[in-house]
Order: sequence, then C-alpha cells, then structure tokens
Amino acid sequence: MFTSIVGNVFGFKALRALRLEDLRIPVAYIKTFQGPPHGIQVERDKLNKYGRPLLGCTIKPKLGLSAKNYSRAVYECLRGGLDFTKDDENVNSQPFMHWRDRFLFCAESIFKSQAETGEIKGHYLNATAGKRQKKK
Repeated sequence: MFTSIVGNVFGFKALRALRLEDLRIPVAYIKTFQGPPHGIQVERDKLNKYGRPLLGCTIKPKLGLSAKNYSRAVYECLRGGLDFTKDDENVNSQPFMHWRDRFLFCAESIFKSQAETGEIKGHYLNATAGKRQKKK
C-alpha cells in the first residue's frame, strides 16, 4: 500500500517539492495485512546468494508492453547479471498483457537465463487480478 501511494505521488514530474508529514493507516487494514511471511534470509536461500547485496530491478515501462516483450526485458536483466526482477506494484492483468501470459513468458525467461548463467534467478510477479481470472 505504501509504495502504491507514496511511490506514485513522489514520482510525478510536475511536483517540485513534496514532504510526507503524516500517514494514517486504518486499523481494519492493519488487521488484514500482517506483513510478509518471511524475511531476506529466505530470499537469499531461494536464490543461493550470500555475502553481498541482492541485485534486482523493477521492469519498466509498467504499461504498454505485450507479455512476450515484457518477458524479454526480464530475460535481458537476468542474463545481464541481476539476481531478480519484479513487476511494478501496480501491474496487474491487462487486456494487452494477461497475468497468465506474463507468468508463462516470464517463467520461460527465468529458465533460459538460469541455463545460460548457471545461477538461480527470480522474478516477483504481482498476482492481483479480477475474481473471474483468479479462478483460472
């Protein structure tokens, strides 16, 4: 939630100066989201990366690419040396890039980059979609 609100607001080029002085989160929201189920050590274990920072990036542009072109960006980043890539927090299933297609193409890119580099790679997909799509 924080990155969706603050990240997008602070990213507006028209704003020259902005300071966040207060953020109030409703108690009902806090009760439904207790934070991530595990920490950085689990991610290091999954990627088999220790003793250095994990290197990753958010794929941009977040809108406008087909699933195939999006996954090509994932592949190029991973093949180029990054440990992981991630969807922008606001990327979801779009008419031009359905979640399932993005998942399949990105999985192919991950496997291909792992085969070529000999390293474990990752991509964090935003798994939000409408109720109808979630059932598929």
